[in-house]
Amino acid sequence: MPLTPDDEIHSREELVAFVRDLHQNYLRRRQDWENQTLDRFLEALASWMDDSDGWYQNFGKELPAGGDWTFIARALGAATVYE
Repeated sequence: MPLTPDDEIHSREELVAFVRDLHQNYLRRRQDWENQTLDRFLEALASWMDDSDGWYQNFGKELPAGGDWTFIARALGAATVYE
């Protein structure tokens, strides 16, 4: 389920599809997930984002500078109240 360093999301629609696939994967295979609760998932998300430059370096790549970090933050925040 995790993306490889060469995988890319090119549109909002692709991101939506990825998140929906992630949700379905959780529903079908939650026993395989390391972080099965929201608090553990969010902590792992923050930790990975903080360490992501090292992840990219491990694959001989650079952290993309052009990410829309505000969009991601808005989406995560909105999910706390959106139905």
